[in-house]
Amino acid sequence: MSIFDNKRLTNETFKLDIDRMRRGWYSDKYFENINRMLTALSKEKYFYAGQYHNLPNGISAEQISVGDIEVEMQWFTRRMGKTTVVGVDKSLEMLRHCTGYFEGDKFIDTADKLEVWAVHDGTTVKYDGDPTKIQPVIKVRGRYRDFALIETPTLGILTRSSRVATNVYETLLASRGKPVLFFPARFDMHEVQAADGYAYNIAVQKFNLDKESDLGPFVSTDAQGDWWGGAGGGTVAHAAIASFLGDTAEAMMQFAHILPAHIPRIALVDFNNDSVRDTLRVLDSLFAKYRQLMDAGKKDEAEKYKLYGVRLDTSGSLRDVSVQPLGDVTLDLGVNPRLVFNVRQAIDQAWETWNLPEAWKEAGKEFCRSVKIVVSGGFNPEKIRKFEKLEVPVDIYAVGSYLFNNSNSTSTDYTADVVRVKIHGEWVDMAKVGRKVGQNENLERVW
Repeated sequence: MSIFDNKRLTNETFKLDIDRMRRGWYSDKYFENINRMLTALSKEKYFYAGQYHNLPNGISAEQISVGDIEVEMQWFTRRMGKTTVVGVDKSLEMLRHCTGYFEGDKFIDTADKLEVWAVHDGTTVKYDGDPTKIQPVIKVRGRYRDFALIETPTLGILTRSSRVATNVYETLLASRGKPVLFFPARFDMHEVQAADGYAYNIAVQKFNLDKESDLGPFVSTDAQGDWWGGAGGGTVAHAAIASFLGDTAEAMMQFAHILPAHIPRIALVDFNNDSVRDTLRVLDSLFAKYRQLMDAGKKDEAEKYKLYGVRLDTSGSLRDVSVQPLGDVTLDLGVNPRLVFNVRQAIDQAWETWNLPEAWKEAGKEFCRSVKIVVSGGFNPEKIRKFEKLEVPVDIYAVGSYLFNNSNSTSTDYTADVVRVKIHGEWVDMAKVGRKVGQNENLERVW
């Protein structure tokens, strides 16, 4: 599956659309055109007949069957700095199942004729902007026309998955190891959720390995866990609160009543733009029921009413009631540090208003202080770093669309280049100007 277990995922996981991929359905049309041209030239028994070749002196350009030319191709990213590589296993399965050619309607599989090297998902590569010093993540040697159609889809999965994984990894660095919930499912088509969730999980494992941490992955849909055995988690949406007429406390009471105890009770408290008030109402209601059940000896049932956390999701166009204006509107709106401090203070002190008997005071205090604060809405590494610098009492960051960001520093575009060709049994450099054969000590022979 990755560098963490040294195993690779297979097509049992990916379920590729093999027939259409073999026919170029997912390929840029120019690759199909090249494939048709080389195939036709091979049938015509064409040999190179040009005058302006780039072969080194001493190597003859005679009797070179261009239609059957064997090449060495390398795949690499142009993201600046470090990239957490994901998408290799799926790329390899594309090559394994779709390398070859058609004779009529029959596909002739030639994957076993390739020589393939690849890194594992989760590997880190570096790029400083010099395209002559890239670190390939896949290298293939073989007859070019047999795998030309696979370039587009392999670049696609490497680009997207590595981008998501690297964005997640950098967000975890910004959060200083606090959990990051994976919340971008609503910002793209559902078909990409499995690959995205896998990339997220790889990034979490990579962070744990590098930082000796033990974070768990938190995805929001079952599809995001499909490739690695995870499952979606979640609590209450704004729509649920609307269904309870805007009564956040009652919505959470019924959530606690109906849903099994293993699902964390996280109250979404910004519906009425009064996060402190609604947080306290939720706490009051849940604790009262919790205490009643505990006094009745119903401990298992009481567990359903323990509040795991509250989530702040105030719109960036609103100032929460608890946040007094400072004059700079940018410091007042949305989920800001003062709002989090206000909510934390309110939670920690809530038990003091419950008029508890002595035997219940410590339990009441712990009930409140164990409540975590989750923040969401426009968070990215820059905003998270600011919160962490100010030591804002956030326990969990929920991050959405930023994790798909692909601009400037987060652009993770991959390229595949032919860098050598096989001429009369000898491998000869044949990269375009500005590119050259790259090296990566983490490449290993796959087949």
